[in-house]
Amino acid sequence: MTIDKIVMAFAGAMILASLALAHFFGAWWLLLAAFVGVNLFQAAFTGFCPLALILKKLGARPGAAF
Repeated sequence: MTIDKIVMAFAGAMILASLALAHFFGAWWLLLAAFVGVNLFQAAFTGFCPLALILKKLGARPGAAF
């Protein structure tokens, strides 16, 4: 998998986990989904993604965006 696909899969998993946690444990878990969304939004414009940097250092194949 490329860095791009890993980032998208991780973001999707975090949003789904946030929704499940909010459903079972409280609405404050929706802040996690908001954080992921804001991070994806800023990465679209700046190209900066902390997860992409970590994956690059771990040796993941680069993709078109990262």
